[in-house]
Amino acid sequence: MAALRTRIYIDGYNLYYGCLRTTAFKWLDVLTLFETHILPTILYRPAPDADPATMILHPDCAIKYFTAKIIGSAAKGEDSVSSQAQYHNALTTHCGGRLSFVMGHYSLYKANQHIVPADDPKRWPRDCDKIQVWKLEEKQSDVNLALQLYDDALSGEVDQVVLVTNDTDLAPALDILKARCPHIVRGLVIPTRKVGVGSDLEREANASLAQLAHWVRRHISQDELRASQLPDIVPGRRRASIKPHSWYAKPHHLAKMLEMARPVLRTEGEILKWARKESDHLGCRRPIDLIETDEGAAEVFDYIEAYIRDRLGKVGDQADLSSKS
Repeated sequence: MAALRTRIYIDGYNLYYGCLRTTAFKWLDVLTLFETHILPTILYRPAPDADPATMILHPDCAIKYFTAKIIGSAAKGEDSVSSQAQYHNALTTHCGGRLSFVMGHYSLYKANQHIVPADDPKRWPRDCDKIQVWKLEEKQSDVNLALQLYDDALSGEVDQVVLVTNDTDLAPALDILKARCPHIVRGLVIPTRKVGVGSDLEREANASLAQLAHWVRRHISQDELRASQLPDIVPGRRRASIKPHSWYAKPHHLAKMLEMARPVLRTEGEILKWARKESDHLGCRRPIDLIETDEGAAEVFDYIEAYIRDRLGKVGDQADLSSKS
């Protein structure tokens, strides 16, 4: 059978909180993740006696990514807004038109909510006092995703849609797609991590979603995330997009490396340029990779310290020679 023309629909909020939030893999190349790692593992047979289907990402727009811009006043990190913007720019540039963002928005407002009493947590909400709180909600993303999914299926451009979410709010969209476009293959990828062989998943696939899909991928492995990272610097027409410091596995190691190397290389840009090159003195490994672990960082720090000490020693020797002459 002909290869299934496939488009990926990513629920950005679900992907972030299901796979990325507490990891060093936020600088994720989603195109590589699905094209190189996820889709090749899917064994889907259109009929019991048929050969497994071949899946190819759509050449024009392979991925539609549904998200919203972070509101600065509600962000936990000081660099959250700028980091998200860097990532969106990097992903757009790197994927070269094969990915498009579909933006919703966040709504921030005050609301009265019932308080759960610590001494009686089973008390019904109607019998509890209320308190005013801030509520932050992502708006339009679910609706945008559902409409795009259905419209693309009707257009005849795709043979398969792959939904990346575990949100039950999108079950009606798959249900309508199943009824109106039964010829369209429906794939489901649950954005939750699996760290090692045999380890438990952080969350199970939602039953109402899974039963509406032709096939389900129930996790994304840590190795797949690690192997699908964007370059630390993604060149652009006007300016490069740079991986935020806080998105590294060990931000404190990065900060220490920058501080230690500054007497020699002066600027952060020059230090990072050096750190992204393989070093003969570090076994042809990149310092930027080594600082992702405590052991590797110790090697980098020892090398910088020895280099500066040796350099200062040579300067001292030259000064002694000058004074004697």
